[in-house]
Amino acid sequence: MAQHKKGSQLKLFALKSNQPLAKRMAQELGMELGNISTEQFSDGEIKINIEESIRGDHVYVIQSTSNPVNDNLMELLIMIDALKRASAKTINVVMPYYGYARQDRKAQSREPITAKLVANMITMAGADRVLTLDLHAAQIQGFFDIPVDHLLGASLLANYFLDHDILKSCKEDIVVVSPDHGGVTRARKLAEFLKAPIAIIDKRRPKANVAEVMSIIGDVRGKHCIIIDDMIDTAGTITLAAKALKEQGAKAVYACCTHAVLSGPAIERIESSEISELIVTDSINVPKEKQIDKMKQVSVAQLMAEAIRRIHENRSVSPLFLEKFEIID
Repeated sequence: MAQHKKGSQLKLFALKSNQPLAKRMAQELGMELGNISTEQFSDGEIKINIEESIRGDHVYVIQSTSNPVNDNLMELLIMIDALKRASAKTINVVMPYYGYARQDRKAQSREPITAKLVANMITMAGADRVLTLDLHAAQIQGFFDIPVDHLLGASLLANYFLDHDILKSCKEDIVVVSPDHGGVTRARKLAEFLKAPIAIIDKRRPKANVAEVMSIIGDVRGKHCIIIDDMIDTAGTITLAAKALKEQGAKAVYACCTHAVLSGPAIERIESSEISELIVTDSINVPKEKQIDKMKQVSVAQLMAEAIRRIHENRSVSPLFLEKFEIID
């Protein structure tokens, strides 16, 4: 007698890069993370084994390709291959932080476009869909030949400022600042949520991780300025921007970003900077030694969990782009 086939289920797996966020996402979805075992051989090779059946299931695997970028990327590719060979119905890659996103074009001769290479690798490994957050360049969505759901962190950062006292008393004196021309769209989005004007910092970058502030476009004198960027790496751009704003008469400077990369001298620079408070998300797991008093964290768990739920149920993801995304449609 033939046995009844099980229906397709949603399964959630987490790799090593951001276990705390993955656990919060699972809690938001009211489910447990799937069982996998990972080990690394003495020469650095990664081995993954899925400890439960996922045949015919819709699988979502959570992995930020943050530091160590190459290890986390390779772990993701191996996991995708394991899922494909275990007969998962769909393989959905949840990447709160997409590494190599800054290499999205040829800035000079004989440079690679590594963001496209990574997209090719994920697609060729067997992924069916990618869910990500605040890509460094929005056109990276087009590097994939599979569906990409690109969420924005501006609503979460806006909600932080709207819900806390730091700006309630000075709402008429808020200016949202883009640290460069490339971030104007992001700054405008936050400004729409906060109903504030924007300013732009015109800067020249002589080489990687070195930024030279040139001038400020917009009125910041006597204002409470909020600098927004997609990521903070070495914090050179954000701290120089804060210094320039104070020199132009800004009353206070706050900063926010989605991805707290925080490499090299970032923490020391932020602590000694003109920034009063830095708000980041947990798209990247920030180790305890980098969690300073000046830095506050908001979680993307509810946003990304709701996106997973909507994708799985074939519902619209559009409401997640609103300021308050807890919407039933």
